[in-house]
Amino acid sequence: MNIIAVDVGNTNTKVALFLDSQEQPIKIIKNTNRKELAETIANYWDQIPVSKRSTEGKRDGVIVMCSSNPVGSRLVKDIASEELGEKVLEIGFDKDIPIPIKLGVPYPANVGVDRAVAAAAAYFVVGDSVVVADFGTAITIDLVDEEGVFRGGLISPGLEVMAKSLNDNTTTLPNVELKKPLLAFGQDTEEAINCGILYASAGLLEHATRRYAEDLGKWPQTIVTGQMAPYIKDDCDFVDNWVPSLVIKGIVLSYKKYIEDKLGDDS
Repeated sequence: MNIIAVDVGNTNTKVALFLDSQEQPIKIIKNTNRKELAETIANYWDQIPVSKRSTEGKRDGVIVMCSSNPVGSRLVKDIASEELGEKVLEIGFDKDIPIPIKLGVPYPANVGVDRAVAAAAAYFVVGDSVVVADFGTAITIDLVDEEGVFRGGLISPGLEVMAKSLNDNTTTLPNVELKKPLLAFGQDTEEAINCGILYASAGLLEHATRRYAEDLGKWPQTIVTGQMAPYIKDDCDFVDNWVPSLVIKGIVLSYKKYIEDKLGDDS
């Protein structure tokens, strides 16, 4: 199975190529860089072999997208259509591919598709209750119960958003470059901000996981993902696994489940 998986986020787009289900290196591209995004998608598409059954040189692959950014979604679809003559299959409600997990919330259509797809990927691996924490532009910490039902979660400002907010809303605090604090406490303003943001984020994950565990009646496994997750995982010894691109894996899972269900319906 050959898939180009596209995860369109608030700030960046991740593009991954799977050849015969084997993952190739993932590219992370700023949403504003149309040229690089188009070149990456075209390059990956050229690596997909031509279908043996095609008389028109059609490639044996698909482009599958999960998006939390409507403008970014439109850009990816335009690139695929204008430069490759291909349609992008999108995951979501009333989209091409259904969300591969049951959403046990009052308004399931309001759940971010990226959150649901990441939760599905985590549960597929764990097979039990799991907390999925994504540290990107926003922090999302979601719970899937032992039956594989997405129960909900929380959304908070991401680490870089916190840093920018301090700079935007004060007269003297700088917009710092986030990095691991050298000591337990900051000895200058930049280190103090780094400590504050890191501890706030790690504390949020620990508190949320504990509250979820109280609701479940047991401590769930915890998986972290997202570009800023490396800043957090080492300060939370209860984290079981770090998966850098969990949404990408969820995109592939969603497509495979869609094909399996479709084949089952046709039989």
